[in-house]
Amino acid sequence: MVLPAIGYAQETGFEYGIAGTYDFYMDKEDLMSRTSNLTLIGTLTTKKQKNIKLTSDLWTKNNDYHILSELRYRDWPFNFYGLGNDTWKDDEDYLDQKLYRIKVDAERKIIPNVYAGLNVTYEHFKFQDMEAGGVFESPEVYGKDGGQYLALGASALYDTRNFTNYTTKGLYARIKYAYAPKFFANDDFTGSQTEVDIRGFYPISNKFTLAAQGLYRGTHSKNVPFYVMRDLGGDMTMRGYYLGRYKDKNYLTGQAEIRYRVHPRIGATGFVGAGSTFSDEHKARVLPSYGAGLRYFFSLEHNSSIRFDYSYGEKRPGEKRQSGFYLSISEAF
Repeated sequence: MVLPAIGYAQETGFEYGIAGTYDFYMDKEDLMSRTSNLTLIGTLTTKKQKNIKLTSDLWTKNNDYHILSELRYRDWPFNFYGLGNDTWKDDEDYLDQKLYRIKVDAERKIIPNVYAGLNVTYEHFKFQDMEAGGVFESPEVYGKDGGQYLALGASALYDTRNFTNYTTKGLYARIKYAYAPKFFANDDFTGSQTEVDIRGFYPISNKFTLAAQGLYRGTHSKNVPFYVMRDLGGDMTMRGYYLGRYKDKNYLTGQAEIRYRVHPRIGATGFVGAGSTFSDEHKARVLPSYGAGLRYFFSLEHNSSIRFDYSYGEKRPGEKRQSGFYLSISEAF
């Protein structure tokens, strides 16, 4: 499935490109083989910005190996609001960003449904503050010019899902740890990162499924550059918030969905969520997320879908309620 990607924003101008996914089996003769996929997103803008991302989720023969990867180049501006979860729209600071990313996670099946493996991540950031005198110049923001790091780690996975694209039954629990040694300059990131992702899926009936997810992400170091802090928002968790609207060393969220397969090709979803960023400097503040969406299943063999979601977040005093519309490929979790 290949879709046109079209958009407009004041900071980028007119955006155009493609978003596509390819679902397949590594072993077509194995009926128990899980769906693998490749996803490519590539866009350009009239102001000469570029965003290219290629991701993969691969399951080898007999599901013996699980391999995740991401290659990304992003020359794209974004809005920075400060650190913590008590930031304000009026403090919006416009930054230019260049990002290079390489990620590979490889896990091997140890016993049925249990995997263990290694991971490597390299990221390189460069920033330019386009609005002098803004919140980005705050002394608590470390790593203003950008930086790079190479992190090496390990992961473990317990996975009993019946389908990977549109799960209706099973449990997914993954824990990941990575450490970034001092490979580069003194002000580059050195420290550890952890992630715990737990998902459960319960079939209420043939057409209804209850799905839930709990997610924790943390970055740990004496001095944590803002570019490796954890972002709240986006199209996967805490929908309704601009990605990075709240940013801190730790991020904890939970969300639940009721999924209704109206027709083999059509589905509907209602969802709620709550989450917060937090650290020793900025205490947690529980934020709401809720919304609904539609699904179009373009591949019945792989249960592959296009997702249309509209979600609401909080309304801060003196600000409009935060909200967002999302057009994405595949489920949020």
